[in-house]
Amino acid sequence: MIVSPEYCQIMARYNAWQNAGLREMLKDVPTADLTKDRGAFFGSILGTLNHLLWADIVWISRLDGGPSTDVPFRDSVTMTPTAAVWSADRFRTDGRISLWAKDVRALDLTGDLTWFSGVMQRQITKPRAICVMQIFNHQTHHRGQVHAMLTQMGLKPQDTDIPFMPETF
Repeated sequence: MIVSPEYCQIMARYNAWQNAGLREMLKDVPTADLTKDRGAFFGSILGTLNHLLWADIVWISRLDGGPSTDVPFRDSVTMTPTAAVWSADRFRTDGRISLWAKDVRALDLTGDLTWFSGVMQRQITKPRAICVMQIFNHQTHHRGQVHAMLTQMGLKPQDTDIPFMPETF
């Protein structure tokens, strides 16, 4: 399986672009609307965004060797209390992912990654390339859920197609 540094860089840019659009859109949405249970897997818009932020921090810590979070999985949906706090944490995390992608080498994407999964309560070993694909696929999956919830509210999220991503991200 081949995952390249270029793939990581494009996907990190895509992640930052999509999250920038969400940060802009959510700043005017009342907290009650963001925390309303909408029947999604993680309940609300903010709950889903919090879970995704939590997972990104956990995964990037496995990839870059930096700090993780001590928030357990079960509390991931309440990781941040408001869109403003989420936005700041999301911005920092996207920067961290982008810095990792900018500096990642082909050799860094080979071999296995072993970690203790708090969710599974056991040690897991998987190919590093699979783990890299996981961080980016997981982001896209849950942002899609958020986009559906925002659309149901009558809001229009930005385009999500990678070919239309601005070069500035």
